[in-house]
Amino acid sequence: MKDRKEISASVIARLPRYYRFLCELQEAGTVRISSGELSLRMGLTASQIRQDFNCFGGFGQQGYGYNVEQLKNEMAVILGLDDLTSAIMLGAGNLGRAVASQMHFEEMGFSLTGIFDPDPAYRGMKLKGVPIRPLAELSDFCMKNRPRMAILCVPQDKAPALVDDLILLGLDSFWNFSHYDIHGKYPQANVANVHLSDSLMTLSYIIKNNGNGGKTNA
Repeated sequence: MKDRKEISASVIARLPRYYRFLCELQEAGTVRISSGELSLRMGLTASQIRQDFNCFGGFGQQGYGYNVEQLKNEMAVILGLDDLTSAIMLGAGNLGRAVASQMHFEEMGFSLTGIFDPDPAYRGMKLKGVPIRPLAELSDFCMKNRPRMAILCVPQDKAPALVDDLILLGLDSFWNFSHYDIHGKYPQANVANVHLSDSLMTLSYIIKNNGNGGKTNA
């Protein structure tokens, strides 16, 4: 198997899609599937699928294909879903509440342990059973609970100071909705940026240029 650091970003980006499709296949009662059948469902080539899986050792048997449950479990391990990472959320406004209420964090490999917001209107409220705490409690909470990842649902101008504090408190990973360029100051951090406006503008481009049938999935 290749060193994980050598695996391309495009392959890594496809892993959640594989996992999602495999979950759907297992729920539908599918026991095994060939790379050709999987390629038709996912809009990829069979060769691409085999190459992607070979980055992690390959999982199929010639003449049999892939055992759906086994491959799904292998993907879960590769994605780290079998070992929950402690996470906190910064920002309990409209976006933060939507993210907290809609995401099934534990299915995605994370445990949401704390939510923080400076607005006193949120005191005493809970999201997904997690109390919303004032920012003044952030330092003590992090030193006691040692979360590793922060979900940033704050305005861009508020993010830099928060990220500085979180880095000092030992967090090294961010799911970033703020549009602040964390890597510009902390290139060593693990960051997944979420730009909803970028996604919508990409769709606008596809509609204008591709008509019906344009796809953005890798």
